Amino acid sequence: MKKLIGPFTRILPLTGLDLKGALKDDDLRVILHGGVLVEDGLIVAVDDFEKLRKKISPALIEEVEGDHVLLPGFIDCHTHICFAGSRAKDYAMRIAGKSYLEIAKAGGGIWDSVTQTRASDEDVLTELLLQRAERHLAEGVTTIEVKSGYGLDTQSELKQLRAIKAASAKTKADLVPTCLAAHMVPKDFEGSQSEYLSYVFHDLLPVIRHDELSNRVDIFIEQSAFDTKNALIYLNRAKLMGFDLTIHADQFTTGGSRVAVKVGAASADHLEASKAKEIKLLAGSNTVAVVLPGASLGLGMHYAPARKLLDAGACVAIASDWNPGSAPMGDLMMQAAVMSAAEKLTTAEVFAGLTFRAAKALNLTDRGILAQGMQAQMQAYPCTDYREILYHQGKMKPQLVYTFSS
Repeated sequence: MKKLIGPFTRILPLTGLDLKGALKDDDLRVILHGGVLVEDGLIVAVDDFEKLRKKISPALIEEVEGDHVLLPGFIDCHTHICFAGSRAKDYAMRIAGKSYLEIAKAGGGIWDSVTQTRASDEDVLTELLLQRAERHLAEGVTTIEVKSGYGLDTQSELKQLRAIKAASAKTKADLVPTCLAAHMVPKDFEGSQSEYLSYVFHDLLPVIRHDELSNRVDIFIEQSAFDTKNALIYLNRAKLMGFDLTIHADQFTTGGSRVAVKVGAASADHLEASKAKEIKLLAGSNTVAVVLPGASLGLGMHYAPARKLLDAGACVAIASDWNPGSAPMGDLMMQAAVMSAAEKLTTAEVFAGLTFRAAKALNLTDRGILAQGMQAQMQAYPCTDYREILYHQGKMKPQLVYTFSS
């Protein structure tokens, strides 16, 4: 079934932009008074609306009233939105000056979310996830990566991944599941890092592969989680099983980004601790550098060096890290806009980081730009000038969001 949607005052298809490195706003292509022709969920053409109108029956035209700027749907390539419970107590302690270790010793931290998520049944997890996904979709985020990692045993991890699959069938947003069983060594596991990772590899990953619950594996490389040696062994094993790889890297200390490049991970995420050596390494690789301004805002710490990464030639994506602990806000546009002011990112770099560069972090080649053959995931903002979108620092939300089943 064909449909012509428009006219839009401006369309920014984000085509013709480099996958890596710095971008100028002058590089942005703008289509005036344009329309998008869609068939079976895919874009057939993006062109002048009146030109496209002549090629289609009036009954197949969806008229858009008022001024709008059309963009591709945003892609949030790093979230933890499958969880139960709240960590408001953690946040109150953090802003009162308590350290991460002090909060953990008081019963907070990741383990608190594990305890609350384990106690929740699959239907409740599905509904909570669905509510968060629908909020994201209403704010223009049409593809959402969702991690497990608050189960940390076979049955609880599978429960999370099945909840993600169940929620995916109930929302028009695309949910991309990732296994983060290697979030930390659970407190109730009697063994070492290597023994826990071996347990995950032998007991959990084969079930995930058999039941087609995820094709992505993540690990948190940090002093409080897993070291580089054990992570490298685990990731290489997962890679041989056919999983795509992503890594929580360089959040507080370096080392994770080196592992990411070495194993050919799709992305290295966080990077707040990355220095010149890590920046150069990422820029010279095909691993996407995913920066997470929501975590910086939630933890009250500096941003990842997005400007330096771009200037060095890296592919930089921007994601929310929406989670119950360090990044509870989950407003992707607001986070990106605020970070862009601090890191001096151009509008083109922000839009690229939220769309086709984020798609690269998920190894998705069918979205992120508005062009023939791509998924018709789109969003329209009530303005005439695309610069208004970041100018309002997240307060301007899309008025129209489009997703189609192919």
